[in-house]
Amino acid sequence: MKFLHLSDLHIGRRLNEYSLLDDQKIVLNQAVETAVKNKCEAVLIAGDVYDKSTPSAEAMSVFNDFITALAENKISAYIISGNHDSYERLSYFSELIAVSGIHTAPKFTGKLFSYDINENITIHLLPFIKPANVRPFYPDLKIIDYNDAVKAVIENSEINYERINIIVGHQFITGAQICNSEQFAVGGLDNIDFRLFDDFDYAAMGHIHRPQSCGRKEVRYAGSILKYSISEHLHKKSFTIVDVKAKENINIEEIPIELPHDVKVVKGEYEEILSMDYCEDYVHIILTDENPYPDSRVTLRTVFPNMIKFTVENSKNGIETDYDVNPEEIFGEKSNVDMFCEFYAIQNNNAKPNKEQMKIIESIFEEVEVND
Repeated sequence: MKFLHLSDLHIGRRLNEYSLLDDQKIVLNQAVETAVKNKCEAVLIAGDVYDKSTPSAEAMSVFNDFITALAENKISAYIISGNHDSYERLSYFSELIAVSGIHTAPKFTGKLFSYDINENITIHLLPFIKPANVRPFYPDLKIIDYNDAVKAVIENSEINYERINIIVGHQFITGAQICNSEQFAVGGLDNIDFRLFDDFDYAAMGHIHRPQSCGRKEVRYAGSILKYSISEHLHKKSFTIVDVKAKENINIEEIPIELPHDVKVVKGEYEEILSMDYCEDYVHIILTDENPYPDSRVTLRTVFPNMIKFTVENSKNGIETDYDVNPEEIFGEKSNVDMFCEFYAIQNNNAKPNKEQMKIIESIFEEVEVND
């Protein structure tokens, strides 16, 4: 039996105020095509379907179109909530849509939600949980951290280990490679040990945005479907195809995702970057000129219209100095004084002109305007 393992869709997310809904639609269409082409019988979605617990109507529409396409192709789905979304939004009409093979984990009851999908395979759903979610069900157990919580749930669930058991979860496994777009507890209290899944034949995990395995190849993060921060610019996003032939015969294949817009870091001098080919990817530009042009950020938008961050790094700074990038900004709406202050900041380690300097600057521009 073949599965498509997905996670961290984050439908409705924005990247520095750019809406990613259109990109998400395109990639989710690719996911359906991939599942059909590879003859997958089910899709496992390991949490963070939405980016917020109260998603917008547009975000819910995108997900609705996705699961409808799966159902139309006779592909079932097993879905859990992550730390970003909520079971209430995902399990709405769950009994009705289960008729079409779309299964969502309902309100947590202290145990795994299990589905025998054929004579050999059982899928277990474990939505994102915290120790506080688990303690009420096991008052006699010492549940201090996330590892204790997940262990308690697994040990108190009915599992037939003679069958092929697949668990779908959304937690942070110790040692996983992380990035800036993920949320974690202070001090690593949310860490769990990959050995908790030793008795499962495959663990379909979500929460980490870089595709990777932890401890053994069958404990795997599918990764996010898009790059959701600059820190992910080197990630290679992919769909994970899991071919389950027997308990000890599970093949895992990564199929690259064709991103509608990539996330890139472009570093160099102004003239070099300005001469590059026009590109609509989401770009962080790092300018290394010693004396940057005051309108560099605006001019470089003619080459990279979807600039999400602008940084100057030179010997005067010693370190990167970031400047806010507003996709709605229009160069002509800024006054001459405002533009000079930006230029001054670039040249002086982000410092602002003092009162005396401001008086001189304003008087100069007043004189220029009068003479014009």
